[in-house]
Amino acid sequence: MKLDSMYQEIILDHYRNPHHKGLRDPFDTEVHHVNPTCGDEVTLRVKLDGTGADAKVVDVSYEGQGCSISQASASVMTDLVIGRTVADALKVQEEFLHLMQSKGQAEPDEEVLEDAVAFAGVSKFPARVKCALLGWMAWRDATTQVMEGQK
Repeated sequence: MKLDSMYQEIILDHYRNPHHKGLRDPFDTEVHHVNPTCGDEVTLRVKLDGTGADAKVVDVSYEGQGCSISQASASVMTDLVIGRTVADALKVQEEFLHLMQSKGQAEPDEEVLEDAVAFAGVSKFPARVKCALLGWMAWRDATTQVMEGQK
């Protein structure tokens, strides 16, 4: 099996069988993000335990609609951030952002990104990068809101 087709299968699996989909309580904050280019959208809730960068990401839940890339990426993102400290989760998010901004030139770090490496090919298509980043940006926005509210 070629690597590209394996990556495509990972994306389709997360799209068909999304992880952590469905808005759950309790939560600290909720955000709604829309990709104006294509209309994809996500409503995302975050629950943290603790304060600051050492706070643990206890839960991330979401509802969304859109293309397979935006919805699968949100599913993968939840797997990668839940259970980590905010600091560690932000490092993963930054690594994914770097990959998406690389225009296909970056070599994804599978140790850090796990299933998110499947989106490496998306970075070659600028119109689809926003789709892949939708859930990740919503998570970062929600987490920032919680942390700023703790000050």
